[in-house]
Amino acid sequence: MNIFYNYIIIKKMFNYKKIWYNYIILIYDIYMHINFKNKQNYNLKKNIYNNYYIVNKNEWIQCKNCYELNYKKFIKLKNNICEYCGYYFKINNLDRIEFLVDKNTWNNIDEYIINKFDSEEKKKVYHYQKKTGLMESIQIGIGKLKGINIALGIMDFTFIGGSMGSVVGEKISCLIEYSIYKFLPIIIICSSGGARMQEGSFSLMQMSKISSILYNFQLKKKLFYMSILTSPTTGGVTASFGMLGDIIISEPNSYISFAGKRVIEQTLNKIVPEYSQISEYLFSKGLFDMIIPRNILKNVLNELLKLHNCI
Repeated sequence: MNIFYNYIIIKKMFNYKKIWYNYIILIYDIYMHINFKNKQNYNLKKNIYNNYYIVNKNEWIQCKNCYELNYKKFIKLKNNICEYCGYYFKINNLDRIEFLVDKNTWNNIDEYIINKFDSEEKKKVYHYQKKTGLMESIQIGIGKLKGINIALGIMDFTFIGGSMGSVVGEKISCLIEYSIYKFLPIIIICSSGGARMQEGSFSLMQMSKISSILYNFQLKKKLFYMSILTSPTTGGVTASFGMLGDIIISEPNSYISFAGKRVIEQTLNKIVPEYSQISEYLFSKGLFDMIIPRNILKNVLNELLKLHNCI
């Protein structure tokens, strides 16, 4: 642009000499041509870089702990555990089903339960349904774990933080009632930020609703329920069915709490130690029955089911 303004000034100064006028136009045209060509090359390089980045982003995943790159196809075979430092990557519920349930034995229950109430968050829910391919933050169903029939519920943190709304509460209630009817053991894998506060009191009601049905399942029918806590499990899920299992299992280095560190510090004006909400510390205080690595979880669950005569 500076050259263009200089060109206008010089044109006024030497208007009586056409030779200067033509000369300056020539220089300006050359400058614009070179600049346009450089811009084209820059955009071409940028597109090549972006395409290269997208391809590699889909094939590799970087560990948040050691920053090493893990090849996605290999890491899936290792149950989404970093091959360099053992860091646990988050798993969606489809991969969980693949890891735990015997092949071709999984059947969904009540997959298409939806919330009929009008809500301002309807667009947000639709966005996550389109993004994740899930109807809600939990999948429930029946399957076989090494030949043993089980009822399984798996929460997915990628769907609105795994939050528990009215649909999630209804699905878990249906799973428990179905298990009572069929005399099946229940395993629920928790990964949630707690109650879905956008739904207000409807989400908070699910805590008592699920707890009361679990009471009937465990004490009256004498059936077996295992709760598996993964990172993160917080809020209303921790305060209800997450901690009501006959056996409570946690994954290593999982973040588990009722209220988050920042909320506690702002409310009580006290500093919360970094390690105090990690599963190993909570296990030392007696909050869980065991901490089980992901790669042997299926075998341990199988032994526990056999121990409780779930055959």
